[in-house]
Amino acid sequence: MADYLVKAVTTDGHLRALALDATQTVAEAQQRHDTYGAASAALGRTLVGTILLSTALLKDDGEETLTTRVLGDGPVGAIVAVGTPAGTVKGYVQHPHVQLPLNTVGKIDVRRAVGKGLLAVTKDMGLKQPFTGQVPLVSGELAEDFSYYLAKSEQIPSAVGLSVFVQANNTIGAAGGFMIQALPGASDDELTKIEKSIRALPLISEMMRAGDTPEDILTKIFGADELKFLSKSPVAFKCDCSKERFAKSIKALGSKEIKQMIAADHGAEAVCKFCGNKYTYSEADLRAMLA
Repeated sequence: MADYLVKAVTTDGHLRALALDATQTVAEAQQRHDTYGAASAALGRTLVGTILLSTALLKDDGEETLTTRVLGDGPVGAIVAVGTPAGTVKGYVQHPHVQLPLNTVGKIDVRRAVGKGLLAVTKDMGLKQPFTGQVPLVSGELAEDFSYYLAKSEQIPSAVGLSVFVQANNTIGAAGGFMIQALPGASDDELTKIEKSIRALPLISEMMRAGDTPEDILTKIFGADELKFLSKSPVAFKCDCSKERFAKSIKALGSKEIKQMIAADHGAEAVCKFCGNKYTYSEADLRAMLA
């Protein structure tokens, strides 16, 4: 089944909820970047979190983008993801071949993989200057870090859950998440009740592997009679790179650099960091750029 995201609101209108299955999306990122266990989990959680943020914070009908940068001092290095309100995402991790011993509860040690540092979120809304907010990484597990960002930079009390199950052969068995946001009128008692419900949940990836859908996950958090589902939309890994776009970057290097490429290599190759696609330019292509 294709990946998708659902939006819902509580019947009293006090809380907003999003949940998604991103298994195929994260699996494609794992395959494109050949990530190992710890890197797969860290990149996957970042991709899922970026989809949730993009859906929650950007306008549905715009060309806006949201870029998440996890800048930790752990062995995976920097993680970058770019999402759109249409549910597409692309991303990469600086060091993809990171495999670590399991943590004390027998799970992938994402906290150690990410380390300490910053979470920076940039919203490009088509204005003169994109807006960037950043917060310290309070956990390194990433779900808590996304929640902290929403509370501090967006002033939206939120709960975020992110989960990626990586199989022994490094493929992705399940990936998904949820986001609960307080709306005007939400009381402290309501928020406390939801927090208790979330703490009682099994891991999202365990629920998904048992067959639970995004709708099932939200229903287990709120109860069947407390939610009104609003929409369901597709989610996918999608990169907007192209040979033409990289050609513009090569042109921007200037004639001196291009002439050196022709003399030394009789051509050029560009590789997209986000998806791994390669684009080759012949000597004739480079000479055309000079012309």
